Amino acid sequence: MLLEANEVGEGASGRNSGFAIDLPHNVGSSMEELEGSYRFMALARAAIDYHDLQINRHNIECDWERSGKYHTAVSEQGVSEVLEPFSKELNALEEPWQWVEGEELRRRLGSDHYTAAVYTPGCYLMNPAALTRGLADSLPDNVELYEHSPVVSVDYGEKIRVATTGGGVTAQAAVLCVNGYAEQFGFFRNRLLNFAANCSITRPLTGQEQRALGCTKPWGLTPANAFAGVTMRYTRDHRLLVRQDIHYNPQMRESDKFRRRVATNHKRLFDQRFPMLSEVNMEYTWTGYICLSRNDSPGFGRLADNVYAAVCQNAVGVTKGTIGGVLVADMACGEDNELIGYMESLGQPDKLPPRPFLDIGVKTKFAWELYRARHEA
Repeated sequence: MLLEANEVGEGASGRNSGFAIDLPHNVGSSMEELEGSYRFMALARAAIDYHDLQINRHNIECDWERSGKYHTAVSEQGVSEVLEPFSKELNALEEPWQWVEGEELRRRLGSDHYTAAVYTPGCYLMNPAALTRGLADSLPDNVELYEHSPVVSVDYGEKIRVATTGGGVTAQAAVLCVNGYAEQFGFFRNRLLNFAANCSITRPLTGQEQRALGCTKPWGLTPANAFAGVTMRYTRDHRLLVRQDIHYNPQMRESDKFRRRVATNHKRLFDQRFPMLSEVNMEYTWTGYICLSRNDSPGFGRLADNVYAAVCQNAVGVTKGTIGGVLVADMACGEDNELIGYMESLGQPDKLPPRPFLDIGVKTKFAWELYRARHEA
């Protein structure tokens, strides 16, 4: 039985930017760090293979495509501090990549705003809401889905007893897939950091606007600095997506007034990158929430005799969240899977300082990060 507080696809699973990323963001040069990167790639690619299988088996229409990804820098500083080390680390991993700059980069992205990019071919792009809803529509016959069923209390006894707003459930075991809400279920207390990520997307471009942009294929790009920079997509239906303004948000709530300010800022950033599309406005703006840990470890595994968890994807939810769910299901069912050991090797989230010291520290560090990487905005 699968309990969903709202509707499938209305949460962060359907509100991310639509990247299934197969490579680690940061790769070290030591043998231990490289081994960790190989484990990460094995986990991420197993998640991609799982989605590829389900999408093809159930004919899920979600714009699933192996388009690769551009890791971009706006400034020369971003090139030297991020892209050049990243390319060396990809060589150490023996992973394919291309260096793209100048007219070729402008042609591929339709913008001359970027100095250079490292293109890697293994990333898949998709419509995340369509993927999530398609998976829900294709659940096995032995699974019952209950939407609009928020959990209001849980009793962790010999049997799990869950109360919702519409009824109750008694079960032999429970799996928590609630990400940043795990603390409210009694686990990972003072170990999770919740951030808001804000996105806008344009209306579909007209034929004339598509010609002005000049792109022939959908693309996705990630910035040299995830917090100061802008993540972007050019989608199959000829929309441009802008994700910027990631900020600490422990209450996981934002107002429509705030989102209107975000949309205005996204339009400004859009115009900087695509001045030829000044008549194109943001049609939708939304907020999705990401859960981070201090040491980048997931909340994964067996928490009690009959309680399991797959939470805290550290902002790589499509791949980390997917493989975490697959592996925790195998663990709960007693299935042998060598990738469970890979997940466990990533550790558990470190304990955080108490509030309000935590809030002060996170906001201070975040402000410094934005200032330090302001050249990538």
